[in-house]
Amino acid sequence: MSTRFDTKIAVLLREDLETWQRLNVTAFLVSGLGTQVPEVIGAPYEDADGVPYLPMFRQPVLVFEGTKETLAAAHGKALARALPRAVFTSDLFATGNDTDNRAAVRAVGTADLDLVGLAVYGPRNAVDKILKGARMHP
Repeated sequence: MSTRFDTKIAVLLREDLETWQRLNVTAFLVSGLGTQVPEVIGAPYEDADGVPYLPMFRQPVLVFEGTKETLAAAHGKALARALPRAVFTSDLFATGNDTDNRAAVRAVGTADLDLVGLAVYGPRNAVDKILKGARMHP
């Protein structure tokens, strides 16, 4: 049975990323949502032998791709709607730790961020409007 959620978790990736970059960026981006939006996290898992596992998102994460311009437009719309979001810039491929990652983002003004990925969470219709022009990741 499929559940239709009123909210959406979406990741938008720049279309020119290599496969390893797409996977890495997606993992980093979604890691931020659960820390600030606890309702996206479900209950912990446990197998039949009683071995516990960490909780995960309670709903699917939809992955999209688009041009650099599509990503910039989506970022602007996410900011305008004040939805929870996470960004990954091209500068983060050259850093090796969280401190340097945060410094790299802080060093660049909002309009000049070289975005390669954006994660956003919010009401389904709002996220759909933010992602206008993007397409589902193949």
